[in-house]
Parts: sequence; C-alpha cells; structure tokens
Amino acid sequence: MTDPRHGGIAILDFGSQYTQLIARRIREQGVYAEVFPYDADPAVVNHHEPKGYILSGGPSSIYDDDAPQLPPFVLACGQPVLGICYGMQALAHALGGVVAPARAREYGPAQITTTGDSPLFHDLPQTLAVWMSHGDRVEQPPAGWTTLAATANSPYAAMGQLERGLYGVQFHPEVAHTPQGEQILRNFLFGVCGCSANWSPASFIEDAVTRIREQVGGERVLLALSGGVDSAVAGALIHHAIGEQLVSVFVNTGLLRLGEPEQVVSVFRGGQGMNLIAVDATETFLDGLRGVTEPEAKRKIIGRLFIDTFAEEARKLENVRFLAQGTIYPDVIESAKSSKQAKVIKSHHNVGGLPDDLQFELVEPLRDLFKDEVRKVGAALGLPDSIVWRQPFPGPGLAVRCLGELTWERLETLRAADAIFLEELDAAGLLRNSTSQCFAVLLPVRSVGVMGDNRTYEEVIALRAVTTDDFMTADWARLPYDLLAKVSNRIVSEVKGVNRVVYDISSKPPATIEWE
Repeated sequence: MTDPRHGGIAILDFGSQYTQLIARRIREQGVYAEVFPYDADPAVVNHHEPKGYILSGGPSSIYDDDAPQLPPFVLACGQPVLGICYGMQALAHALGGVVAPARAREYGPAQITTTGDSPLFHDLPQTLAVWMSHGDRVEQPPAGWTTLAATANSPYAAMGQLERGLYGVQFHPEVAHTPQGEQILRNFLFGVCGCSANWSPASFIEDAVTRIREQVGGERVLLALSGGVDSAVAGALIHHAIGEQLVSVFVNTGLLRLGEPEQVVSVFRGGQGMNLIAVDATETFLDGLRGVTEPEAKRKIIGRLFIDTFAEEARKLENVRFLAQGTIYPDVIESAKSSKQAKVIKSHHNVGGLPDDLQFELVEPLRDLFKDEVRKVGAALGLPDSIVWRQPFPGPGLAVRCLGELTWERLETLRAADAIFLEELDAAGLLRNSTSQCFAVLLPVRSVGVMGDNRTYEEVIALRAVTTDDFMTADWARLPYDLLAKVSNRIVSEVKGVNRVVYDISSKPPATIEWE
C-alpha cells in the first residue's frame, strides 16, 4: 500500500507556540503533516516527499544575531511554501525583501482586506477577521511578489509569488480566532500544493500494522499497559498486528481511579483477548510512599517502584526483544526541541529507565499521532468508549491528587469523591464535549462543619474541570451551579471524612492543570 504519510506537508518550526496547532489543523483535512526544527537535516524533512512546506511563526526578529533563517533547500526544492508570521518574514528576507519593526505592533484581532484573486483566498470574502501577533512586518516584498491582503497597519498582511506557489501571511490561520483560517489552509493544501486527503484512522492502521510486522518479525514484544488511552491504543494496535507475540504487563499501583484495575483486566484480557499479566503492587507502593508529602519525591519514588516492579516481571519472560511504548506525536515534537529551551515542569515515570540487563528495541506505533487521532484509531480498533475517552491521568496517578501524606484510607476517600464528580458530569453530558479534564483533589486541610447536631472537623475536596485545545493553556470550565451543588451534596453525604467541597477557578497559566 502507499504510505499515507507521503505527499503531505512539512512544517518547519521557528519557535511558535502554535506550531503543533498548524499540524493538527492540516491533519484534520486528511493530509499528513509533520513538524521539524527549522535547522533539521533536509533529507529527514523530505523523507516522506512533502508536496509543500509551511514555515511557522516564532519569537525572533529576523535581524537578531542568532535569528533562525530559512534553510536554502526549501526554495531549491521548487515546492509551494506558506510562511506564517515570522515564517513570512524569513521567506521575504531570504528572497531580498525588507523586514523592519512595525510602527504599530499588532497583537490580537484584526481585519484584513484582500486585493484581487489568489488561490490562497479562493471563495473567501474580501474582508476577513484574523489573529495577529507580531512586532516586525514586511516593508518591501521581494521582487516579483504581489500584495494579497492588507490591514491599516500592515500593507503586506498577505503576499505571494503565485507562479512559484510562494505565499506569506502576517496573521495566524491555524488559531480559532481566525474564523476562515481553516479554509485558507485548505486552499493551500489542495488548491496550491495538490495534496490528497488520504490520512485517516483506517489508512494509518493498515500502514502501522505493516510497519509493526516488518519491524518485529517473529519476535516477542513487551508492553507496559497502564489503562490510559495511549498505552491502550498502542496495545490494541500491536495485538491487531502480531497477536500472541505481544505480552502486556499491567501494574496496579493502588493509585488508580475507582474500578480501573478491574476494568483494565476485563477489557484487555477478556474483551481484547490479549496476553495480559496483571500485578497487584499496591502494598509495595503504599509502603514506599509512607510519610512522603513532597510532590517531586512522590513522583521519583513511584517512578522507581514502577520500573522495579515492571523489570521484575520482564525478567520472568523469555525471548523478548522489543519494548512497546505509547509515545505520541507531541512527545516527539517536544523531545526534538533544544535542551536550552526545555523547562522541566514535573517528572513522570517512564519504562525507558529500565536496568542495563533489560535493554530492548523500541516499538512506538503511535509516534505520528496527536491525542485526538489516537482516540480515533482506538475507536476504529474496537476499543470501548470507556477506554478511548478516558480522562487524562497523570503517570503517578492519585498520588499527585491526594495532597499530603498518602494512606489507603485517604486514597479511598479521593477515589469515591472523584467517581461521584465524573459520574455526575457524564450524566449531564459534560464529560466529553464540554470539558477536557476533570477530577477531584483531596487537600491536607481540615475544616469545621456541622452534620446533624454534631460538629465535624474533616478534610476538604477540591474539584477541578478545565477546557483546552492543546493542554499547553487551559481555562476553568464554567460548570452549571446546580451541577456543582449536586456533586457537593453527594460527596459530603456519601464520602466519609469530607465536610467541604470547593471549586478551582484557576486557569493555566498561571496555575497548572494538576495541583502537584
């Protein structure tokens, strides 16, 4: 079969916070898109024979000493190019145009007026609402280029060299604040580049199965199955490809949500027929975490214990050559960024830290997919909605939602409150469509309350619900008051040891989504 990744779009990243969003918007049109650092090896960028290039925005000024410049191969390839914001400036500068600080910087909503016909703005109104974010602007386009759109502050809000298929836009078509941005990208993909819409869950599965079989052959593969979406879909996909050659290990840390350990075994061993080894290591983890309250210390202990437990099970197996991981595309993009730009917000356990006597070759079948694509592939593979649409869950589990000391009793309290919250959100139809991540947090705080005629002094549950497109930023969900009241009443009435419920109305940033 034809690789569905061929003939797509290569995106060169100049440092924009929206780069991943560009790729997602293109994938939503059924066209494969891949992100590369602007200085990536041309052979790597062109491996899948892209039909066009998109240059992302970025925070630099083109005349800064260390400003990233347009790689020469992009123009030498002769394929269409779309420069966005800084990408437009880099394109103009490389071809002899003039870029300079704008007299009035544009950040936020603006209106552009298109001038004449062009493939980029085909079938769009003459006046468009767009989202601007720039300090510099093109003062003089390269020779042979024409103005395609302008604003009051930017005479070249869009420009192009139509014969060569070269375009630049000063605004961001990939963000929701540019309402017709999707159509602009569609025009570039299909009208300018001549791409085909052949990127779909079905085409991905067919291609991935072939690649897994080619890589693995007759060898065995080991997978750490957490029950989360990524490892679940990776497991289902690999099992679909090689059947009993896959051995999955599920470690119950005692830090999962209500009913999850039983559900994982039921779905994957019973429903999917996978070769699943289930290990109950609850006592090991609780013993190791006794008295520990510092968040990073919790994470490190959980990571070490997880690796130790997984390694112990791996040593019992024979003739295992490959280790499968549910790595997804945002992980790949982030790992490709330079270390000087990376900042560690929190650590997670990862089976990549296995001891030296357990060295495997990696199988990462989902490394080309965004989270929403992972869910679509999971649904196409027949996984139940309870797995495919499972709420995001941190690697350390409830340990970072149970603030303070971890005990079995406090974890059970948190599990019960969390289950009530998710149950009521689901019943109200808000769990999948109106929220992105929802959970309860048990605080190491006691407050005075009254139940019946008695004074109580019990712990506090905080509820957290957010909406987000990319999890890089998030806003608190405006849940109905009546729903919050019902959840609060149920938790206080049904969960022993809790007499107060609060709702977190912090956005990210400045807060993070998780509390620890």
